[in-house]
Amino acid sequence: MSPLPPLNGHDSVALWERFRQLIWHDPDLCLWLDVSRMALEEADLEGFQAPFARAFAAMEALEAGAIANADEGRQVGHYWLRAPDLAPDPAVSAAIGAEVDRLEAFGGDVLAGAITAPGGGPFTDVLWIGIGGSGLGPLLMLRALQRHGRGLPFHFFDNVDPDGMALTLAALGERLTTTLVIVVSKSGGTPEPHLGMVQARARVVAAGGDWSAQAVAVTMAGSHLDQEAKAAGWLRRFDMFDWVGGRTSITSAVGLLPAALIGADLRGFLEGAAAMDRLTRVPDLRANPAALLAASWHVAGGGRGRRDMVVLPYRDRLEVFSRYLQQLVMESLGKKLDRDGQVVHQGLAVYGNKGSTDQHAYVQQLRDGLDNFFVTFIEVLEDAQEIATIDGESPADFLEGFLQGTRTALAEQDRQSITITLRRFDERGLGALIGLFERAVGLYGELVNVNAYHQPGVEAGKLAAAGILSVQSQVEGLLADGQPRSLAAIQAELELEAVEPVFWLLRHLCANERGYGAVGDWGRPDSLTFHHT
Repeated sequence: MSPLPPLNGHDSVALWERFRQLIWHDPDLCLWLDVSRMALEEADLEGFQAPFARAFAAMEALEAGAIANADEGRQVGHYWLRAPDLAPDPAVSAAIGAEVDRLEAFGGDVLAGAITAPGGGPFTDVLWIGIGGSGLGPLLMLRALQRHGRGLPFHFFDNVDPDGMALTLAALGERLTTTLVIVVSKSGGTPEPHLGMVQARARVVAAGGDWSAQAVAVTMAGSHLDQEAKAAGWLRRFDMFDWVGGRTSITSAVGLLPAALIGADLRGFLEGAAAMDRLTRVPDLRANPAALLAASWHVAGGGRGRRDMVVLPYRDRLEVFSRYLQQLVMESLGKKLDRDGQVVHQGLAVYGNKGSTDQHAYVQQLRDGLDNFFVTFIEVLEDAQEIATIDGESPADFLEGFLQGTRTALAEQDRQSITITLRRFDERGLGALIGLFERAVGLYGELVNVNAYHQPGVEAGKLAAAGILSVQSQVEGLLADGQPRSLAAIQAELELEAVEPVFWLLRHLCANERGYGAVGDWGRPDSLTFHHT
């Protein structure tokens, strides 16, 4: 094979030679990966041999059961979810298989009417309560796989925004009594799903529903939520294994239960992920699509994430995929410290939206503005047959034209891009995409020596939030005597280090009918006195 030509967006012969040498294709999955328009050069491919040998070995150890999340002493086993035989413990393998059977049977029975809502009628809706990966994974499954007229409509509490909760509950209305409520919390102690559960339960009971006969828990065996659901006799409890992180939980009950409730092929989804896992275990950079992705990301950003990844799926059904990748990539790779304790501030920012919508949005900047990104195009070849060619014009042809046109326009300005092509998009294809990016993230983490499987920044935010709520409790207790106090007086009496959080908390309390008032100028915080009536 001749040496790989340098990347030159104006040299069509060189571009074709790069494409010819770097294209990766699997005939079984009918999936292509093209990294030829990234800045990978022959020297990079040679220089990566030793780092990738270490990365492949690390991934092999991870799948064999090595402790990967040292902060919590946990294994990382999301790969076992689609290949239970890989689990190092036969009991774990059996538990995974049994759980998939239970999920599939439950979804089928709900849709067939064998499992009914209180009163004997069918369930009409699902209210899904989950945060982070426990919300994004299910949302991706629904947007990508649900077909019109199949399965139950879903509604989400994926935030603690009262406005969002109110709108969701209003939309459900009288159907609350026939709504299946699914509460997802691995530890059972995460505040957001707990708050959502409390609000949903109060409204279901007020509407005359039977909470225990409508509620399903997805949680870790033995967690507080699991114990509560067991004691109250909830409709079902499904296991969220200790060794599965939220951002890699889509092939667990977190993604499979929604698939079952919309009549999707959850076995095909798992098989697609498993097939990609097999392909990305190949210890050869050029023959491994996840390694090609990780190498491309590394070269593009100088190994420090200096370029953002812009995800442009050219299918409406993949509109949520960029948001899903935001969590998977940024929570995994965005780390202050490397494994040796050195400050590195690593990461890879991800954003995006669907094509061709972005032909009329931020593609202008991508072509002519800051060169601080690379694009990941995702296309599907097979089109919906219901949309015909009329007067010689086909929407599908225009979509393909926009993709190729944007790819070409970017190359002409020396802007880098990756293209992933699927012949068809179905459950198996979605599973393959998930598997591809999960492995690429793991390999990239090894290249830059960060732990891709913990999230100390997220935990720090949770601890800080708990501290703020503790301050609020102290402030409310102090003002309960009805005496007016300034911010300085509140700070002094409570011996608080900082006064600014108190201003924020009281501004929020005063803006709502919570019995708090203020006298003074809100533009001059020191002039304010606060009281409780």
